[in-house]
Amino acid sequence: MLKNIIIIAVFVFLSGCAFMGPEQSLNMTLEAVSNSEQNITLRLDGLDSNLNKQAHSLNALKSKITKLSRDVALLEKRRVDYTSVKNSIEMKPIANASSNVIVADLEPQTRTGMVALGSLEKVYIDVVKSAFVARVDTGATTSSINAVDIQKFERDGKKWVKFHVSDAKTVPKNRKWVEAPIARHVKIRQSSTHNLERRSVVELWVKIGRVHEKVQFTLTDRTQMDYPILLGREFIQDVALVDVSRDFIESKAPKKPAK
Repeated sequence: MLKNIIIIAVFVFLSGCAFMGPEQSLNMTLEAVSNSEQNITLRLDGLDSNLNKQAHSLNALKSKITKLSRDVALLEKRRVDYTSVKNSIEMKPIANASSNVIVADLEPQTRTGMVALGSLEKVYIDVVKSAFVARVDTGATTSSINAVDIQKFERDGKKWVKFHVSDAKTVPKNRKWVEAPIARHVKIRQSSTHNLERRSVVELWVKIGRVHEKVQFTLTDRTQMDYPILLGREFIQDVALVDVSRDFIESKAPKKPAK
Protein backbone atom coordinates (compact mmCIF):
# COMPACT_ATOMS: atom_id res chain seq x y z
CA MET A 1 0.00 0.00 0.00
CA LEU A 2 2.75 2.40 0.98
CA LYS A 3 4.62 1.53 -2.19
CA ASN A 4 1.56 2.34 -4.37
CA ILE A 5 1.12 5.72 -2.69
CA ILE A 6 4.75 6.60 -3.40
CA ILE A 7 4.36 5.61 -7.09
CA ILE A 8 1.17 7.69 -7.48
CA ALA A 9 2.79 10.68 -5.81
CA VAL A 10 5.80 10.47 -8.08
CA PHE A 11 3.56 10.08 -11.12
CA VAL A 12 1.53 13.16 -10.18
CA PHE A 13 4.64 15.22 -9.69
CA LEU A 14 6.11 14.03 -12.95
CA SER A 15 2.89 14.84 -14.76
CA GLY A 16 3.09 18.37 -13.49
CA CYS A 17 6.58 18.68 -14.82
CA ALA A 18 5.18 19.36 -18.27
CA PHE A 19 3.84 22.65 -17.01
CA MET A 20 6.91 23.63 -14.94
CA GLY A 21 10.52 24.36 -15.52
CA PRO A 22 13.06 21.56 -15.16
CA GLU A 23 14.60 22.94 -11.91
CA GLN A 24 11.25 23.51 -10.24
CA SER A 25 10.08 20.05 -11.28
CA LEU A 26 13.24 18.43 -9.86
CA ASN A 27 12.87 20.25 -6.51
CA MET A 28 9.29 19.15 -6.11
CA THR A 29 10.21 15.56 -6.94
CA LEU A 30 13.00 15.54 -4.32
CA GLU A 31 10.67 17.04 -1.72
CA ALA A 32 8.07 14.36 -2.40
CA VAL A 33 10.65 11.61 -2.03
CA SER A 34 11.94 13.17 1.23
CA ASN A 35 8.41 13.32 2.67
CA SER A 36 7.86 9.69 1.75
CA GLU A 37 11.10 8.69 3.48
CA GLN A 38 10.07 10.57 6.63
CA ASN A 39 6.71 8.78 6.67
CA ILE A 40 8.44 5.43 6.29
CA THR A 41 10.86 6.28 9.14
CA LEU A 42 7.98 7.26 11.45
CA ARG A 43 6.16 4.01 10.69
CA LEU A 44 9.30 1.97 11.37
CA ASP A 45 9.84 3.79 14.68
CA GLY A 46 6.27 2.97 15.63
CA LEU A 47 6.82 -0.69 14.83
CA ASP A 48 10.03 -0.75 16.93
CA SER A 49 8.18 0.80 19.88
CA ASN A 50 5.43 -1.83 19.69
CA LEU A 51 7.98 -4.63 19.47
CA ASN A 52 9.77 -3.32 22.56
CA LYS A 53 6.50 -3.18 24.52
CA GLN A 54 5.69 -6.74 23.51
CA ALA A 55 9.18 -7.88 24.54
CA HIS A 56 8.72 -6.30 28.00
CA SER A 57 5.34 -7.99 28.36
CA LEU A 58 6.87 -11.37 27.45
CA ASN A 59 9.66 -10.92 30.00
CA ALA A 60 7.13 -10.07 32.71
CA LEU A 61 5.11 -13.19 31.85
CA LYS A 62 8.28 -15.33 31.97
CA SER A 63 9.06 -13.98 35.46
CA LYS A 64 5.55 -14.80 36.67
CA ILE A 65 5.76 -18.31 35.21
CA THR A 66 9.14 -18.88 36.91
CA LYS A 67 7.73 -17.72 40.29
CA LEU A 68 4.67 -19.93 39.92
CA SER A 69 6.92 -22.90 39.09
CA ARG A 70 8.94 -22.32 42.29
CA ASP A 71 5.75 -22.04 44.35
CA VAL A 72 4.41 -25.28 42.88
CA ALA A 73 7.72 -27.06 43.60
CA LEU A 74 7.68 -25.80 47.21
CA LEU A 75 4.10 -26.96 47.73
CA GLU A 76 4.97 -30.36 46.28
CA LYS A 77 7.96 -30.68 48.65
CA ARG A 78 5.78 -29.80 51.63
CA ARG A 79 3.20 -32.37 50.54
CA VAL A 80 5.90 -35.06 50.28
CA ASP A 81 7.35 -34.11 53.69
CA TYR A 82 3.92 -34.22 55.29
CA THR A 83 3.18 -37.62 53.73
CA SER A 84 6.55 -38.95 54.90
CA VAL A 85 5.97 -37.78 58.51
CA LYS A 86 2.44 -39.14 58.47
CA ASN A 87 3.57 -42.54 57.20
CA SER A 88 6.41 -42.70 59.76
CA ILE A 89 3.93 -42.85 62.65
CA GLU A 90 3.38 -46.48 63.47
CA MET A 91 -0.26 -47.35 63.94
CA LYS A 92 -1.09 -50.44 66.00
CA PRO A 93 -4.42 -52.04 67.02
CA ILE A 94 -5.60 -52.03 70.63
CA ALA A 95 -5.61 -55.48 72.19
CA ASN A 96 -9.07 -57.04 72.68
CA ALA A 97 -10.67 -54.18 70.79
CA SER A 98 -12.51 -53.81 67.53
CA SER A 99 -10.23 -54.28 64.51
CA ASN A 100 -11.04 -50.81 63.21
CA VAL A 101 -9.76 -49.06 66.36
CA ILE A 102 -6.13 -47.88 66.15
CA VAL A 103 -3.84 -45.74 68.28
CA ALA A 104 -0.58 -43.98 67.46
CA ASP A 105 2.71 -45.19 68.89
CA LEU A 106 3.33 -42.68 71.67
CA GLU A 107 7.09 -43.28 71.93
CA PRO A 108 8.97 -40.04 71.06
CA GLN A 109 10.18 -39.86 67.46
CA THR A 110 13.83 -38.84 67.83
CA ARG A 111 15.93 -37.44 65.01
CA THR A 112 19.01 -39.28 63.82
CA GLY A 113 21.74 -39.13 66.46
CA MET A 114 19.42 -37.91 69.22
CA VAL A 115 18.59 -39.81 72.41
CA ALA A 116 15.82 -39.76 74.99
CA LEU A 117 16.55 -38.45 78.49
CA GLY A 118 14.53 -38.78 81.64
CA SER A 119 13.97 -36.05 84.21
CA LEU A 120 16.97 -37.49 86.10
CA GLU A 121 20.17 -38.81 84.51
CA LYS A 122 23.60 -39.87 85.78
CA VAL A 123 26.30 -37.52 84.45
CA TYR A 124 29.92 -38.64 84.32
CA ILE A 125 32.44 -35.73 84.41
CA ASP A 126 35.63 -36.67 82.58
CA VAL A 127 38.06 -34.42 84.42
CA VAL A 128 37.30 -35.88 87.88
CA LYS A 129 36.32 -39.36 86.64
CA SER A 130 33.21 -39.26 88.81
CA ALA A 131 29.46 -39.49 88.20
CA PHE A 132 26.70 -37.32 89.68
CA VAL A 133 22.93 -37.34 89.42
CA ALA A 134 21.62 -34.39 87.37
CA ARG A 135 18.18 -32.84 87.04
CA VAL A 136 17.19 -32.44 83.36
CA ASP A 137 15.18 -29.21 83.19
CA THR A 138 13.71 -27.98 79.89
CA GLY A 139 12.58 -24.81 81.67
CA ALA A 140 16.15 -23.70 82.38
CA THR A 141 18.18 -22.04 79.65
CA THR A 142 21.69 -22.80 80.89
CA SER A 143 23.21 -25.72 82.77
CA SER A 144 24.67 -25.23 86.25
CA ILE A 145 26.82 -27.16 88.69
CA ASN A 146 27.10 -26.97 92.47
CA ALA A 147 30.62 -25.53 92.86
CA VAL A 148 32.19 -24.94 96.29
CA ASP A 149 35.62 -23.73 97.39
CA ILE A 150 35.88 -21.64 94.21
CA GLN A 151 39.34 -20.19 93.54
CA LYS A 152 40.28 -18.08 90.52
CA PHE A 153 43.83 -17.96 89.13
CA GLU A 154 45.79 -17.30 85.94
CA ARG A 155 47.51 -19.85 83.73
CA ASP A 156 49.43 -18.91 80.57
CA GLY A 157 47.89 -15.45 80.69
CA LYS A 158 44.32 -16.79 80.79
CA LYS A 159 41.81 -16.74 83.63
CA TRP A 160 41.11 -20.12 85.18
CA VAL A 161 39.03 -21.37 88.10
CA LYS A 162 39.16 -24.43 90.32
CA PHE A 163 36.42 -25.79 92.54
CA HIS A 164 34.92 -28.87 94.14
CA VAL A 165 31.67 -30.40 92.93
CA SER A 166 29.57 -30.72 96.05
CA ASP A 167 27.08 -33.54 96.47
CA ALA A 168 25.56 -35.26 99.48
CA LYS A 169 27.26 -38.63 99.01
CA THR A 170 30.91 -37.45 98.76
CA VAL A 171 32.58 -36.41 101.98
CA PRO A 172 34.68 -33.21 101.72
CA LYS A 173 38.03 -34.98 102.11
CA ASN A 174 37.31 -37.20 99.09
CA ARG A 175 36.31 -34.39 96.73
CA LYS A 176 38.50 -33.82 93.69
CA TRP A 177 39.49 -30.43 92.33
CA VAL A 178 38.04 -29.41 88.98
CA GLU A 179 40.27 -27.00 87.05
CA ALA A 180 39.07 -25.29 83.87
CA PRO A 181 39.51 -22.01 81.94
CA ILE A 182 36.74 -19.48 82.38
CA ALA A 183 34.72 -19.43 79.13
CA ARG A 184 32.66 -16.33 80.02
CA HIS A 185 30.72 -14.65 82.80
CA VAL A 186 26.99 -14.26 83.30
CA LYS A 187 24.96 -11.97 85.53
CA ILE A 188 22.22 -13.65 87.57
CA ARG A 189 19.53 -11.69 89.39
CA GLN A 190 18.83 -13.03 92.89
CA SER A 191 15.12 -13.30 93.60
CA SER A 192 15.63 -12.54 97.29
CA THR A 193 17.73 -9.37 96.93
CA HIS A 194 17.11 -8.37 93.26
CA ASN A 195 20.85 -7.78 92.98
CA LEU A 196 22.91 -8.97 90.00
CA GLU A 197 25.54 -11.59 90.78
CA ARG A 198 28.44 -12.21 88.39
CA ARG A 199 29.16 -15.90 87.93
CA SER A 200 31.82 -17.78 85.99
CA VAL A 201 31.01 -20.25 83.23
CA VAL A 202 33.27 -23.22 82.41
CA GLU A 203 33.18 -25.94 79.74
CA LEU A 204 33.43 -29.58 80.85
CA TRP A 205 33.29 -32.84 78.93
CA VAL A 206 30.51 -35.09 80.25
CA LYS A 207 29.04 -38.49 79.41
CA ILE A 208 25.40 -39.49 79.70
CA GLY A 209 25.07 -43.03 78.45
CA ARG A 210 26.00 -42.87 74.73
CA VAL A 211 26.21 -39.08 74.74
CA HIS A 212 29.68 -37.55 75.10
CA GLU A 213 29.51 -33.75 74.81
CA LYS A 214 31.18 -30.57 76.05
CA VAL A 215 28.76 -28.62 78.23
CA GLN A 216 28.90 -25.06 79.53
CA PHE A 217 28.15 -24.92 83.27
CA THR A 218 27.44 -21.86 85.39
CA LEU A 219 29.24 -22.17 88.73
CA THR A 220 26.62 -21.65 91.40
CA ASP A 221 25.56 -22.64 94.90
CA ARG A 222 23.08 -25.51 94.62
CA THR A 223 23.58 -26.71 98.17
CA GLN A 224 19.87 -26.36 98.92
CA MET A 225 18.93 -28.29 95.78
CA ASP A 226 18.37 -32.06 95.67
CA TYR A 227 20.85 -32.59 92.83
CA PRO A 228 24.27 -30.99 92.26
CA ILE A 229 23.90 -30.61 88.47
CA LEU A 230 21.16 -29.11 86.33
CA LEU A 231 21.08 -29.64 82.55
CA GLY A 232 19.32 -26.84 80.63
CA ARG A 233 18.00 -26.30 77.11
CA GLU A 234 21.32 -25.11 75.63
CA PHE A 235 22.64 -28.64 76.14
CA ILE A 236 19.43 -30.58 75.52
CA GLN A 237 18.13 -28.93 72.33
CA ASP A 238 20.50 -30.56 69.82
CA VAL A 239 21.15 -33.76 71.75
CA ALA A 240 17.98 -35.26 73.16
CA LEU A 241 14.26 -35.30 73.74
CA VAL A 242 13.07 -35.35 77.37
CA ASP A 243 10.42 -37.63 78.86
CA VAL A 244 9.66 -36.04 82.23
CA SER A 245 7.55 -39.02 83.30
CA ARG A 246 10.60 -41.31 83.47
CA ASP A 247 14.06 -41.30 85.09
CA PHE A 248 17.41 -42.69 83.92
CA ILE A 249 16.45 -43.54 80.34
CA GLU A 250 19.90 -43.09 78.80
CA SER A 251 22.04 -43.76 81.88
CA LYS A 252 21.85 -46.37 84.62
CA ALA A 253 20.36 -45.34 87.93
CA PRO A 254 22.91 -45.17 90.77
CA LYS A 255 22.96 -48.10 93.14
CA LYS A 256 21.13 -47.56 96.38
CA PRO A 257 23.35 -47.84 99.48
CA ALA A 258 23.01 -51.08 101.37
CA LYS A 259 21.09 -50.84 104.63
